[in-house]
Amino acid sequence: MHLRSTLLALVSLAVTLVAAEPKKVIVCTVTTGFRHSSIAEAEKTLQMLADTSKAFTVVEWVRQPAIEVPREPRKPKDLASGADAKAQERYAKEMEKFTAEKATWDSEIKPKAQAAQKEFDAAVRKELEKLSPARLAKVDGVIFANTTGDLPLPDNDGFVAWVKAGGAFIGMHSAGDTFHKFPGYLEMIQAEFKTHGPQVPADLVVADSAHPATAGLPNPWNLVQEEMYEFKDGSHSPSKVRSLLYLKHHPVLREQLGHFPVSWGRMHGKGRVFYTSLGHREDLWSTDPNLKDRKNPVETAQKYQQHILGGIKWALGLAEGSAEPQTALP
Repeated sequence: MHLRSTLLALVSLAVTLVAAEPKKVIVCTVTTGFRHSSIAEAEKTLQMLADTSKAFTVVEWVRQPAIEVPREPRKPKDLASGADAKAQERYAKEMEKFTAEKATWDSEIKPKAQAAQKEFDAAVRKELEKLSPARLAKVDGVIFANTTGDLPLPDNDGFVAWVKAGGAFIGMHSAGDTFHKFPGYLEMIQAEFKTHGPQVPADLVVADSAHPATAGLPNPWNLVQEEMYEFKDGSHSPSKVRSLLYLKHHPVLREQLGHFPVSWGRMHGKGRVFYTSLGHREDLWSTDPNLKDRKNPVETAQKYQQHILGGIKWALGLAEGSAEPQTALP
């Protein structure tokens, strides 16, 4: 009897340990378009949240290859009509500099740049093999942290099929500026970046105060400064998402009222998708009080970390929250 009780206790302990095992996540920060300087802070923050929350573990990092590709010199903007003598003189100097740099580019740098680009493209494809269907089958979730461009996934349709089958997808900021030529991804994330204006203060409305990604946030949640996205018409449907954060006015043209989405969650088949367009600035990701050019206070960064951790937990099925689209917003 004693042996049986001991065995039952061991089995119970094993079940508990398995249940408490952190979810396995792959984090991708590769960019083939614009590369945010905040990616380094994003990587540090996501690792810290994994270590401290014990909710998930980063089993793979999909990172940018350390291959520098020289960029062709950019021609200065055309001189405005009616420019004064000082502007004309400045433009003449800029054109002189550009002409010299372009000549050097054509004669010396361009062939090296083309070779470096081929090497970079091959390295990116190899790095993204970590997101093949076979590798995805071994993890619970994928995070796209400030990715951009059309990433050469091994299997685009296979990636979305993995989410539909129950995988978790989490995207931050320019994950909405990724895969412009991949309709399946755009439908999944319900966002396609259109443009942004200058960085501005943002008074964010909390649409669901019970959701793990927004629970405990002040309402409104005021940011001192952030780059706020606008999305292409037709790329985002409020009827297909659970709104979490939004603006009641255009991020720059404040007198233009409307619904401007910022963060949401949704079901894509059996998979949970969480997206927040916040995360451009380092001082949202990092709580370092001595961070250079800090505009948002440390408390705001703490709230941002709370926001994304709640979204990650929800997407991984570790925290409950509704995915039902709202019929009306506060």
